[in-house]
Amino acid sequence: MMFDATATSEQIVEAFASQIKGQTFVITGAGKPSIGSQIATSLATKSPAHILIASRSAQKVEQALEDIKAIDPSIKTTFVQVDLSDHHSVRQAAKDILATAPKIDVLINSAGNMALKEYTLDKQGIEMQLSANHVGHFLLTNLLVPALLVAGSETGLARVVNLTSSGYQISPFRFHDYNFSGGKEYDPWSGYGQAKTANILFAFGLTARLKSRGVTATATHPGYNNDTQLGSHLTMEDYHGIFPAMKKNTGKDFEFEEPRFKSYTQIAATTLIAALDPEIPVKSPAYLFNSQTQIPEEHARDPEAVEKLWKLSEKLVGQEFDWQKA
Repeated sequence: MMFDATATSEQIVEAFASQIKGQTFVITGAGKPSIGSQIATSLATKSPAHILIASRSAQKVEQALEDIKAIDPSIKTTFVQVDLSDHHSVRQAAKDILATAPKIDVLINSAGNMALKEYTLDKQGIEMQLSANHVGHFLLTNLLVPALLVAGSETGLARVVNLTSSGYQISPFRFHDYNFSGGKEYDPWSGYGQAKTANILFAFGLTARLKSRGVTATATHPGYNNDTQLGSHLTMEDYHGIFPAMKKNTGKDFEFEEPRFKSYTQIAATTLIAALDPEIPVKSPAYLFNSQTQIPEEHARDPEAVEKLWKLSEKLVGQEFDWQKA
């Protein structure tokens, strides 16, 4: 089934309703308004068994959970508190999630931040954009792999979806200096580009380790929308910083894709395709935008970079995950 840049979440869940019914979905983020909350309420219209939202604040997620109950009170809903920038919190959240969802059909890593103006470190001393967008999700996802493997062994279609951005083009992963020399080399957009590149590299690394066991991963660029809170701290002037940052990091010019902005219901469509379309696991690892699989830039799929990032991520979380031997 072919969809284009104008696809809506309603169209996607209608097309793949059979992939939703009776399934368990775990979504990070999803405070309202966000892409995650739109994904959650879209899924709720087609009878999933369980929607679990892992987020920093119960207050932000409350409305999304109430919306799900209003759509279908028979759906099990769970909130689990997690601060993705705090590895102790991530480990506790993983335990809580596994206790209530021993089988996970789809994990959607949608929480994140963008272009933080001030150089900020997390509790472990990792730059905050890399921390919240990638490292926290790397740890959480790997800790939830046992539940994904249960689903994978039953259907062969268990999957992880990482929300990335076309902003990944701004910067390759900075293996030489991922922490920006303690802030001396920090630039908000380079930090964002690096983190979004990491989301794609991670999808490739995870799929390499788990595809033979029925679990695959993709990365999706959902598009841009002014209603979500992601860029609420930025002015239009701030966005001009993208162009010099990308030129400096890659020598290339950044170009915004069309459509420049998507409606609130269109913004979840590509991620829902990645989560539901039965043809996607065969194509995985994959990068999707405007409802289609695309080939990302070399720096986001280079096999050496994929493995290098996996090893660095293990080092940053202080744990090795060798699923090929498990």
